[in-house]
Amino acid sequence: MSDLTTTALLVGATFAAAGFVKGVAGLGLPTVAMGLLSLIMAPAAAAALLVIPSLTTNFWQLFSGPKLAVLLRRLAPMMVAILAGTALGINVLTGSSASLATAALGAILALYGVFGLTVRGFTVSPRAERWLSPLVGLVTGVITGATGIFAIPAVPYLHSLELPKDELIQALGLSFTVSTIGLAAALTAVGKYQLVAAGNSLLAVVPALLGMHLGRLVRDKLPPEAFRRWFFIGLVALGLYMLLRA
Repeated sequence: MSDLTTTALLVGATFAAAGFVKGVAGLGLPTVAMGLLSLIMAPAAAAALLVIPSLTTNFWQLFSGPKLAVLLRRLAPMMVAILAGTALGINVLTGSSASLATAALGAILALYGVFGLTVRGFTVSPRAERWLSPLVGLVTGVITGATGIFAIPAVPYLHSLELPKDELIQALGLSFTVSTIGLAAALTAVGKYQLVAAGNSLLAVVPALLGMHLGRLVRDKLPPEAFRRWFFIGLVALGLYMLLRA
C-alpha cells in the first residue's frame, strides 16, 4: 500500500470519527479533525482539509431556525471580530515553525478539554454583551487563525447568552460558518489554500457525513453526558501528547 493511499485512508477515517462525534455530541468535528490530522501532517495542511467538511456540516445549523436575521444583527460585532482575529492569527498556523503551531494546537485542545470537564454554566448580561461580544470574537478569531479550532471561547460564550435551544443551535452554526469562511480566506491570502487542497477537502465531506449519520443513529443509545465527559478527556490526552511531541 502506497504512502498516498495510507494517508487518504487515515484522512477518511479521521473525518468519519470527527463526524461521528458531531453526530452524537452536536459539536467537535473541527476539534477532533484538527487534533487527529495534525498527528500525520502539518497543522496548516490539516486546516485546509477542514474547510469544506466544516462548512457542509455546519450549514444546516445556520439555516435550521427562524431567527437568522435577528442573530445576524445581534452577533454582527462578534462575527466581524472573528474575521479580523483570524487574519491576525494565521501566521502562527502557516509560519515556518510547525512545532509552534503544533504546540499551540495541543495547548488549545488540552485547555478546551479541561474547560469542558470543570467549568459550569455562566451568564452574560445584555450590558456586558455589548463590549464582550467583539472581544470574544477577536480572541476566537486569533485562536482559529493560529490553530484551526474555533470553539474557544465562542461556544461557552454563546451558551452564556441563554438563547432558546433553536436559536443557540443557529447561533453556533453562524459562528462556526463565519470562522470557517475566515479560515479559508486567511489560508488563501497566504497561499495555503489552493485548488488541490480544495479538492481534497471536498473528498473528506463523504466520510464526515457518514460519520454524522452513524452518530445520530446511536445518539439515543448513549448517555450524552458520559459521552461528552470522555470526549473532553480524550481532548486533554491528545492535547498533552501534541504538546510533548512539539
